[in-house]
Amino acid sequence: MDEYMKIAADEARQGIQKGDGGPFGAVIVRDGDIVGRGHNMVLASHDPTMHGEVSAIRNACQALGTHDLRGCTLYTTAYPCPMCLSASMWANIERIYYGCRAEDTAEIGFRDEDFYSALESGSLPLDMEESGREECLSVFEEYKKLKAQRY
Repeated sequence: MDEYMKIAADEARQGIQKGDGGPFGAVIVRDGDIVGRGHNMVLASHDPTMHGEVSAIRNACQALGTHDLRGCTLYTTAYPCPMCLSASMWANIERIYYGCRAEDTAEIGFRDEDFYSALESGSLPLDMEESGREECLSVFEEYKKLKAQRY
């Protein structure tokens, strides 16, 4: 087993032993150094977005003082859910190594495959509709005039 994946698994173990959340741990590596680590904190933080990968991304960004993790590799104990995969892409992480597959997480009671199926079929399990577009477009126009940094 890769040394970084072992550390990600140890992160997951620490989390489940403390009752923080599911068996998901992650580390982020740049140039051979661990720059971020985390484990699932959903139960401990009462935050459904605090997956191991998101926790590690937040930790790495804070440690490096940037929102851009280009040049980094993510090691995670499971195939990232759609949220974590998206967060990795937004952070510009360039490579992901994962331990367990989505079907493995389903076997222990997690529903990642449901979300992938919903995304593929276009049948999201929630209602969405446009509202207040003109007001929101005015905010976008203000932002464009600021010439703020894009990310």
